[in-house]
Amino acid sequence: MEEKLVVSSSPHIRSGATTRKIMLDVILALVPAAIVSVIVFGPRALMIMAVTILSCVLSEYICRRVMKRENTIGDLSAVVTGLLLAFNLPVSIHPLMAAFGGMIAIVVVKQMFGGIGQNFVNPALTARIILMNSFPTPMTTWTQPRSYLGDAVTTASPLGLLKQGASADQLPSLMNMFVGNTAGCLGETCALALILGGIYLVVRKVISPVIPLCYIGTAAVLSLCMGRNVWIDLLSGGLMLGAIFMATDYATSPITLKGQVIFAIGCGVITMLIRNFGSLPEGVSYSIVVMNILVPLIDSATRPVAFGKEPVKDEAQR
Repeated sequence: MEEKLVVSSSPHIRSGATTRKIMLDVILALVPAAIVSVIVFGPRALMIMAVTILSCVLSEYICRRVMKRENTIGDLSAVVTGLLLAFNLPVSIHPLMAAFGGMIAIVVVKQMFGGIGQNFVNPALTARIILMNSFPTPMTTWTQPRSYLGDAVTTASPLGLLKQGASADQLPSLMNMFVGNTAGCLGETCALALILGGIYLVVRKVISPVIPLCYIGTAAVLSLCMGRNVWIDLLSGGLMLGAIFMATDYATSPITLKGQVIFAIGCGVITMLIRNFGSLPEGVSYSIVVMNILVPLIDSATRPVAFGKEPVKDEAQR
C-alpha cells in the first residue's frame, strides 16, 4: 500500500471556522442595523458605537495583561460585545456611561470568569442591565428620529407609549417600526436590518434559526393570548435584536436542539410577562440573562444518552 494508515486522536473531522471568522460574520451581519442607526439618530450614534467598542477592546487588552494571560483582542469578540452594547443604548447617553458599560461587560462579566466561552451570561446585556439600574433616567431617555437635523426632541419608545395606554393611532406606523423610523435604542429600531443580518448568519451557518424562531414565535403567541398588538410587540423594542444576536450566543445558550427550544420558549415567556405585567415596558434583557443562568440545568436535563446505555435516573446512580 502506498498510502499509510495514520492513527490519531479525535477530532478526526475539523471545521475551518475560527473565533475570528465567526465574529467577523457577526460584525458584518450587524452593519445594516448600524447604518440605519446613523441615518436615524445621526453621527452621535457612530460616536457611541466607537466609544463602546474602544472601551471593550482596551478593557480586554489591559485585563489580559494584568492577569498575565495571552491577549485575545485579535479574535474580535470584544468588538462584537462593544457593538452589541452600543445597540442596547440610547443615542443621548453620556459617552462616559457607555464606556463604563463596556468595562463592566468585559472585565466583570467576561474576563473574571475566564474569558471568551467561560462567561455564563451575555456580557452586553448584563452591562445594559447594570447601566439601567445605575443610570435609569439617561438609559430611558429616547430621542425623536432625525432630531439631529434640528432641535433634539425627546419622546417615548413605542413600547413605552403602549405601556402608558396609548391608542393605535398615537403609535408609530408598523412601516416606520419595520424600517427603523422610531425612537429606541441604537440597534433595535429597524426590524428589516436585523432580519437581514439574521438571514446572513443562518446562511453562513453561524447560528441556527431554532432559537430566534422559537423566541419570536413564543412572544407572538403570548402577545395574541394577552390581547396585545402582536405586530407592535414583534417590531418594537429589543425582541428582534435579542432573539437573533443575543440569545444565540454560543457560550450562554444550550447545546442540544431540545435545550435550545426550551431556552427560547423561556425567553419568550419571560419577555411577555414583563412587558404585560411588569413596571418596565421592555423585558428582553432580563429574560435572556435569566435563561442564561438556567442553561447548565437545561443542558443537563436534555443531555443525550450514549448508545447502549440506560439514562441515569438518580444522581446517586452516577
